[in-house]
Amino acid sequence: MRNGRSKLAVLAAIPLLATACGGGGEAASDGADGGGGGDLSAQLTGAGASFPDPLFQDWIYEYSNGVQPGVSVNYQSVGSGAGVEQFLEQTVDFGSSEEFLGEEDLAAAAEARGCEAVQFPVVFGAVVIALSNPDLDGLVLDAETLAGIYSTEITTFDDPAIAELNPDMDLPSDEIIPVHRADSSGTTYVFSHYLTTEVESWADEYGEGKELDWADGLVGGQQNDGVAQGITQNPGGLGYVNQSFAQEAELAVAHIVNEDGTPIEPTLESTIAATGEAEIPDNFQFSIDNIGGEGYPIAGSNWIFTYTCGYDQANADAIIDFWTWALTDQGAQDLAGELGYAPLNEELTERVITELEKTNSENGGGDADAEATE
Repeated sequence: MRNGRSKLAVLAAIPLLATACGGGGEAASDGADGGGGGDLSAQLTGAGASFPDPLFQDWIYEYSNGVQPGVSVNYQSVGSGAGVEQFLEQTVDFGSSEEFLGEEDLAAAAEARGCEAVQFPVVFGAVVIALSNPDLDGLVLDAETLAGIYSTEITTFDDPAIAELNPDMDLPSDEIIPVHRADSSGTTYVFSHYLTTEVESWADEYGEGKELDWADGLVGGQQNDGVAQGITQNPGGLGYVNQSFAQEAELAVAHIVNEDGTPIEPTLESTIAATGEAEIPDNFQFSIDNIGGEGYPIAGSNWIFTYTCGYDQANADAIIDFWTWALTDQGAQDLAGELGYAPLNEELTERVITELEKTNSENGGGDADAEATE
């Protein structure tokens, strides 16, 4: 848990649910801000994205120590690809990824479990371009220059394409060392989806996904903290990480030109502005594209995956209670804001909790089927 917690004015302007539902879809009896309904006892396991891991670990600490001491939550930051794999293999109670489950994965989940999967977003976040050189803080880049850097067509910081975007900055002639995720990564998906949407040549040669066939000469790092380490250890290091990892490592960050031609600093406010432009369908399968205004253009969401059957009821109650608390408790939302994650708005939170409460709603598997996730 981090100390020196500040109340962010922008969060105060976002209405949160005053009450919410606890485990098993019934009203929480004791949780003033949502969650914490009664005394629960469960051991939960989750795995997936490193993108939200700093926030998830803080949420888990607060929940298990101050809200439901009888519930332990073990979340393993193994990357989105591994998280989806473990969820589909039913070795965890919930999975996590920055890419929603597509129809193929949903069909595989239903076939393996004998019931439908549930997926819902829990937080938004920015993928920032971090740099090892503190003198380059505020360097302006756009989608074309980022694509050029990661395709190794742009190799130095004083390249004319970068210089044109930064007429008032004294750019060094240092070689750029691009750092990417070496594991199957939702952060890579968000970053590569942005480039694929904005740059036709990138879409044709590299495309989007959790894993890419990167150009030769790039440095790979495991998970967000591995990329942050790769940036700091290489003079000229440049890489994409979740905003909280850049904050933790005190890295310089680039300002990215959005759809309106405005260079935008990655901040909580600019992430919230970006997510406000997202159109979110009933099935929660969406991307955040073509961001203008005051919005930061490389933004994504984190999804949580559960099942509609197969848990013992104590675990199902705890899953629903934990995520309800995380989504509705003001202290939990303040933690998100401190780390640069943008919360869901009130209307979306209500929709997500309705979806969350489908967890174990079929209850067709009973205790026997729950053995895989215990």
